[in-house]
Amino acid sequence: MRTLHISALVALVTLVALGTAPSALPAQTDPVSDAVRTTARSSGKHLLAAARAMPAEKFGYRPTAAQMTFGELIVHIQGDNRITCRAIGGVAPAAEPTLKPTDGKELLVAALQRSLTFCDAALSHVTDAQLGDTVPYYGHGAARAAAMIGLVTDWANHYSQQAIYLRLNGVLPPTARKS
Repeated sequence: MRTLHISALVALVTLVALGTAPSALPAQTDPVSDAVRTTARSSGKHLLAAARAMPAEKFGYRPTAAQMTFGELIVHIQGDNRITCRAIGGVAPAAEPTLKPTDGKELLVAALQRSLTFCDAALSHVTDAQLGDTVPYYGHGAARAAAMIGLVTDWANHYSQQAIYLRLNGVLPPTARKS
């Protein structure tokens, strides 16, 4: 008798669950490319916000002699963006003057912002059907997907580096602030 009640309860719970389950999500045309674009948009905002948050007089700061200064880090991110997003989008970035880590904060942040905008444009045209295409990436051929994943991975790593530099200088990183 008790087994019958438990079986009936399981059946009832199953029916309720099936009846209230959300309907299937509509099929996405480019789910992988869309996921990378979403991640890149968020990560790019964090990179830019962190660069803006560092006081101008701290762009020469480096935690140890072996590490990059904050200004060197911004120049590095900007340069990598130009290389990687050229591979992703197949279009060369606009000509830029050569940056130096000692250039002023405004110049470095503006260059970073332009590189992020360039990456947004490069990512905006990618479809999942193009992910396996071979693109020139750091001196060799690689799948476009490798460049896209490399980009968002690199941005996550560099944002964590920026966040550490900010904290070491008494500045709360953008993602740690209450909205």
